[in-house]
Amino acid sequence: MAVGHVMRRAATVAAVAAGALIGSAEGWSAAVSVPVALVAVLVGLGWWPRGQRGIVRAAGGVALASGGCTLASYGGWTVQEGSAAGALMMVEYVAVAGLTFVVARLLPARRAAPLGALLSVTGATVVLRGHAYHGFLEAVGQCAFLAPLPLAAGAAGRYLYALHERRIRSVQEARRAQRLELARDLHDFVAHDVSGIVALAQAAQVVVERQPDLILPLLRQIEEAGQQALGAMDRTVHMLGDADDRPGPHGLDDIRGTVDRFRASGTTKAELEVRLSQSESVRVPRETAGTAHRVVVESLTNVRRHAPATASVRVTVHGAGPELVVTVTDAGREGPDSGQGRSWSGGDRRGGLGLVGLAERVEALGGSFTAGPHGCGWRVRAAFPLGPAGD
Repeated sequence: MAVGHVMRRAATVAAVAAGALIGSAEGWSAAVSVPVALVAVLVGLGWWPRGQRGIVRAAGGVALASGGCTLASYGGWTVQEGSAAGALMMVEYVAVAGLTFVVARLLPARRAAPLGALLSVTGATVVLRGHAYHGFLEAVGQCAFLAPLPLAAGAAGRYLYALHERRIRSVQEARRAQRLELARDLHDFVAHDVSGIVALAQAAQVVVERQPDLILPLLRQIEEAGQQALGAMDRTVHMLGDADDRPGPHGLDDIRGTVDRFRASGTTKAELEVRLSQSESVRVPRETAGTAHRVVVESLTNVRRHAPATASVRVTVHGAGPELVVTVTDAGREGPDSGQGRSWSGGDRRGGLGLVGLAERVEALGGSFTAGPHGCGWRVRAAFPLGPAGD
């Protein structure tokens, strides 16, 4: 930082001294070109100033100094052809064009548009200091000859600014998608364990008077389900860390443990049937396996929350040709009041965010997802394409 400050001060002193020496011999228009070009170069290199306001002030000062020098040339500061002042004038022109690029690249449109237009005009009109034209149209033609460079610089700067803004929006959208993903993780995993806690607590209230000896085992199961919920929350929070620190996703092997915990936390019978050959197992992509596990978790959670009186639940995982098919089917209520689709369509039974999110995830993997009445109960079915067969 100190070295850069010393370099800027040294460059400023050298520019002022050079401008004074040249100005005494070539005219004061040459003395203005040197510091104007210096400031433009310093801003372009990012040495000075810092922040949008600083750039606006510096660029505005350059435009006013350059334009003021052009206007002053009509008072006797004419630049002679072939003189050093003429060469410095072209250096100033190129530096102002470069500053136009910097302004368009770094500033928002509300600041870049007027300031870029002012710099383009002052840069294109430096040629008027030589008064080498006859009439208004020839003067306009000379300015038009120099105008493409600052205009092209401004257009290039706006293009890069637009690319930068697009990258920022992409990052914001990715972060938003990650937040939604984390919310779905909490819904899928934590809600499953919490619903089990609720079911166990309800069972404890029923047996507290009739079978008090069962209270302790129920409390232990509630504690275990609570630990599972806390673990799911910890895994979800850790996913906010670096990619290398994230735990691996759940897979097909975790489905059995999920079904076992569901069976142990209530009175509903739960069966799991896995019909998947070794060759089919190796063709299941990692993300597909994780999503299949989420389908089972979300489906069992919905059974616990919305159909606690269902007699049984059946989970199947099997290969069907080029697909992996996962189904979760509950049998509905047993008894004379059981009607078709009653367990899912009655009351406040809803798919909610979980099923909507699962459908999007399954379809994003190229699969299909359906959920609806099946006999007296409800069935969730997800089909995923298997990966290519190994050699």
